[in-house]
Amino acid sequence: MAAETLLPSASPVRFVAEDGSRADAHGGYGEPSGERLKEAYRLMVLGRRFDVQATALTKQGRLAVYPSSAGQEACQVAAALALGPRDWLFPTYRDSVALVARGLKPGEVLTLLRGDAHCGYNPVETRVAPQCTPLATQTLHAAGLAHAMQRRGEDAVALALIGDGATSEGDFHEALNFAAVFKAPVVFFVQNNRFAISVPFEKQSAAEALAYKGIGYGMRSEQVDGNDAVAVLAVLDDAVKHAREGKGPVLVEAHTYRIDAHTNADDATRYRDAEEVAKWREADPLKRLETFLKGQNLLRDTEIERFAADAEVFAQSVRDTLNAEPELDPLSLFDHVYAEPTRQLRAQRAALEAELEA
Repeated sequence: MAAETLLPSASPVRFVAEDGSRADAHGGYGEPSGERLKEAYRLMVLGRRFDVQATALTKQGRLAVYPSSAGQEACQVAAALALGPRDWLFPTYRDSVALVARGLKPGEVLTLLRGDAHCGYNPVETRVAPQCTPLATQTLHAAGLAHAMQRRGEDAVALALIGDGATSEGDFHEALNFAAVFKAPVVFFVQNNRFAISVPFEKQSAAEALAYKGIGYGMRSEQVDGNDAVAVLAVLDDAVKHAREGKGPVLVEAHTYRIDAHTNADDATRYRDAEEVAKWREADPLKRLETFLKGQNLLRDTEIERFAADAEVFAQSVRDTLNAEPELDPLSLFDHVYAEPTRQLRAQRAALEAELEA
């Protein structure tokens, strides 16, 4: 494949400007249908309200920690919508909104962040891998599973969500190299929100964009305005299609911004100023999509009100779920270590069981 066909667009792909008007910088990508865009808007409203509610629950002691994805809703929702029911999503700890958009229940999504268990849902049934806290390790899992599905002849794609900080990890580069060599049907989706906790982007990479890292592995790459939901969905649709057709993996970088702190335990004012955050608030992906859809006569005020009301009902269900005390079984600690427990695990389980009965 010629190097020119691997290079990302010279500037991020964009369909919609910050003010909601059309922008002609989309490089020939097809625009998603009005119905899909309206569904993206509905899920972004839901995701924004979920994010606010989860943040509040940390202050009430109902969650141990919550990494907000406020400002990244376009990326979160587009990642979920670009996949089919048989495709796999590999999320990080910051991608709870993507899981909600994928259809998982809030109690299942927040189990990890509450500290009840490592994963609150069945990955095989949901086709969603456990949310990954170590940086970039899920990229190897995604590449490996995609290759396995390919060998089995499955018509399925894996999509790995990644932060900009994860691209500095060795696992990320190993995953890209493996996926490219074996043409694994996987999309690596980097949400470049400008900070790896407190480390700014310019101190992580000398490249103009992280998307350029793909060409070194012979991988098609693209960069997109991560606050333009139309563009993100268009680019991810195309990337998933490319991977599904057996043409190899794709690296997509979305330029976005983390509005809130890294987590509720972080003080973001120590490494960035209020003016920078205010500037990015003006590029709000939710408001941008709403303005665009209204301008195209695809969204009515009554629908906006209904989606907001539905989000409030959803937020109440999140509160009800997290305010209920969990029913925990200490012996479940041993349930999912191995398919067939080892002799040592059986002995440890028996010892704990005897202690609990004492």
